[in-house]
Amino acid sequence: MPAKTLLQVSVATTAAAEEAVAELLARVAGEAVATYINEDTKLAVVSAYIDRARDWSAARAGELETGLRELAAVGLALGEGTVSTRPVPKEDWAESWKRHFQPIAIGTRLLIKPSWIKQPRRPGQSVVILDPGLSFGTGNHPTTAFCLETLVNCRVPGQHQACWDVGTGSGILAIAAAKLGYGPVRGFDFDREAVRVARANARRNRVLDRISLTFGDITKTARPRRPQYDIVCANLISNLLIAEHPRLLARLKPTGTLVLAGILAREFDQVAAVFTAAGLRLTADRTEGEWRSGAFAWASAAPSTQSKSKVTQK
Repeated sequence: MPAKTLLQVSVATTAAAEEAVAELLARVAGEAVATYINEDTKLAVVSAYIDRARDWSAARAGELETGLRELAAVGLALGEGTVSTRPVPKEDWAESWKRHFQPIAIGTRLLIKPSWIKQPRRPGQSVVILDPGLSFGTGNHPTTAFCLETLVNCRVPGQHQACWDVGTGSGILAIAAAKLGYGPVRGFDFDREAVRVARANARRNRVLDRISLTFGDITKTARPRRPQYDIVCANLISNLLIAEHPRLLARLKPTGTLVLAGILAREFDQVAAVFTAAGLRLTADRTEGEWRSGAFAWASAAPSTQSKSKVTQK
């Protein structure tokens, strides 16, 4: 294969399975991935671009196929779930997928957009610039969109509100929180590469000095002497949310909001039962495809009067 050519490895799947497939492909390929989601059909194509074709061995191809079968076996609707490869000129690939990513408005107060879109912000609107393919979390996935909407709904202008982003990925939630005026904002992830990318994204958005982004393991975090955060966003797998719920709740203030995302819809009731048994109540939830997310508050707190915010794509 010519030196000026990349090998594109793609998986055709559903929008609901996009995040899980992206994580699998990135791990197998050893490269960041780009995702195109057709908003009309809710079908997705997840692609990795490999510099040397010989790096895509039969062993890696087999590992990807095995991973896809395992995802299907746990009930994730993959759709086609087919893998394809093709050579792509280096000078073309970076531009070819840009047309698929458009700005995402979270109500009137937050806009997520890639760097090549010159759409001006509205008065009072915070803007997060994030280019797809750097790490996981661009606002396109329904679980990320739910978290962003909850951040917008919970923000009280002029009020001191702290935010903890568990499993920060690309840093999109921590960056959005800082842009909306939350502070202090802390994000951490078990993936060192994700932390590196999150810091780069925060620097690009000029909020790195307002966010603490660190490598960390939720299972080893010490419990604080008192609750610290007004909003906690936890985008973790279900068994980890259940096992570590005391650590999450130890940081949530009595008037705070806990956002749980990244949960398969069939597992949500089990997760919610653990947190309600611990004294929380479900205040909002959303199911999209295979995923369900929820916002919780302490049952002893006054009912929320937050206004609703619609997630729209332009």
